[in-house]
Amino acid sequence: MKLIGWGKPDDSFDDEKLLISLQPVKKTGLLFLRNGKMKTTDPIADYLTRLRNAIKARHRVVEVPASNLKKEITKVLFDKGYILNYKFEDGGAKQGNIKIALKYNPETRESAISKLQRVSSPGLRQYKPATELPKVLNGLGIAILSTSKGVVTDKEARTMNVGGEVLCYVY
Repeated sequence: MKLIGWGKPDDSFDDEKLLISLQPVKKTGLLFLRNGKMKTTDPIADYLTRLRNAIKARHRVVEVPASNLKKEITKVLFDKGYILNYKFEDGGAKQGNIKIALKYNPETRESAISKLQRVSSPGLRQYKPATELPKVLNGLGIAILSTSKGVVTDKEARTMNVGGEVLCYVY
């Protein structure tokens, strides 16, 4: 199906080009740029969604675009035993990628991560003082926080007596 656009009467464009030039879709938080690539408005939510999708598809390795905050979250997940391994790859001028090896139980083939939940979002930041830090599943899970001392878990933040932005829950 061809649609007539602005300009000369002979000019026409495909439905695909029309879809690519659409404005933001509010529910997903994605922007479609004119070149067809997506720009995320919440990179941490995109990171968690990529991990969630890879776990549901039973992938062994997932590759995500890197940022300093994502690198720190990946280090916390590795230190707490939720992922098997990770590797930071340089991308030249860009920030690069993070390759994450997901961890599964060899007998039951269940993932070490049963749930990843985003707490703070760009539209509604969730800050908690040290006295009000959340406990995830009565201490069986972790809350990942961004504090003045770096990206840490809720337990580490309590021992350091610092609060911060609650990024996500992992259990």
